[in-house]
Amino acid sequence: MKEVRFFYAPDAAIASELPADEAMHALRVLRLKTGDEMMLMDGKGNYYRAEVTLAHTRHCDYAIKETLPQERQWQGRVHLAIAPTKMIDRMEWMVEKAVEVGIDEISFLNCQFSERRLVKLPRLEKIVIAAAKQSHKAWMTQLNDMTHFEDFVRQPFEGRKYIAHCYDEIPRTYLFDELKQASPVDDALVMIGPEGDFSISEVQTAVACGFKSVHLGASRLRTETAGLAAVMMMQLNKTR
Repeated sequence: MKEVRFFYAPDAAIASELPADEAMHALRVLRLKTGDEMMLMDGKGNYYRAEVTLAHTRHCDYAIKETLPQERQWQGRVHLAIAPTKMIDRMEWMVEKAVEVGIDEISFLNCQFSERRLVKLPRLEKIVIAAAKQSHKAWMTQLNDMTHFEDFVRQPFEGRKYIAHCYDEIPRTYLFDELKQASPVDDALVMIGPEGDFSISEVQTAVACGFKSVHLGASRLRTETAGLAAVMMMQLNKTR
């Protein structure tokens, strides 16, 4: 049986042509022809079974045959705030895997010990779209640009919020134990620091702003591994 291909079309319900990048992939890579079936996703919780009506050079038109609203795969919102690594490919890997596992929102932090203070969202957005299509996610992950740590922790947040760090002198509990005590419907936010960790003053500021001080287990993890581990823990709580 021929595999049905997924394409991201945020305006699928009101448009009749694939976005340019998706059209190029459909026509030049997958070589779709008029009459071929494809599945569109709008990133807002809907799939659309569609048929190609025009396949010409850079244009791929379609007709929707069926609208398929999707149920959410987990309860509450999963939000990761992380300081990007110096080597951006490691952060790109983390973003890809986090989307595949399932995450609603990723924010990037500019911290005291950050070695990278700029991220290129268009590149990361392409990675998010590819990962969402591959893992059949009906909701698109929201990416937020770099925010200074002090500004981020003072933003209002409805739900449970945690800061993971490696300082033994600041009392910490295991993140997964904390999440097991929370309701799956509660929104959850976990902050992960840069390769040099948060500063002690940053952890203290976050705790003063209502963040729970946590650790991710006995192993000392790289930033991107810690981010993915936190996403996995949040998902295990919300899909139980």
